[in-house]
Amino acid sequence: MVNLPNSITLARLIMVTIFTTALAADGVTSHVSAEYVPSSGWFVTLSLPACIALWAFVIGAISDFFDGYLARKYGLVTNLGKLLDPLADKILVCSAFVYLSSVNMCPFWVTVLILFREFLVTGLRQLAALKGVAIAADLSGKWKTGFQLGFCIACLFHFAYGGNAPQPLRFLSIGEGGMWCRAFFLWGSVLLTIWSGLHYLVRERHLLLD
Repeated sequence: MVNLPNSITLARLIMVTIFTTALAADGVTSHVSAEYVPSSGWFVTLSLPACIALWAFVIGAISDFFDGYLARKYGLVTNLGKLLDPLADKILVCSAFVYLSSVNMCPFWVTVLILFREFLVTGLRQLAALKGVAIAADLSGKWKTGFQLGFCIACLFHFAYGGNAPQPLRFLSIGEGGMWCRAFFLWGSVLLTIWSGLHYLVRERHLLLD
């Protein structure tokens, strides 16, 4: 059943398509090191494809909150939504990390770790579904997702605007402020990915033992 929450989830999949297509466009990374600060206080994009990728990612990330919220509030939870919602989330985040590793903004092993954790939890959810049990996202998983989204947005902001963003958002893009911001979200993502993955594994170990 395609209700409003499911429609939002499907729209997120469209945002994923726009995001990945924009990243594949020529010139996305041509201004990664640019730190030009214009005299005006308005946003001036360094790369149009990178700008499109950034805002497609942001819209996709925001939509993740609304589809789940509306589904729970109005009792519109469906099997289609249970399938598509986590799938759309994983495709969005994992595609971003694969790209960021390809342009040396994220260590390759971090991306492998994140992919491994997502496949692990997805496998546990599939095993639980065979027993008629649903594994809900816990707090550690939500914090993990928040830090991952923060890192991806900070990197994409750097690609799209460099130093051309007005204060106080400029710290996301350039100089030591940008580096510290990205490092904070990156290593927070690593720690929370490991913690949440182990938490799911220990809590649901009976599924593997069975």
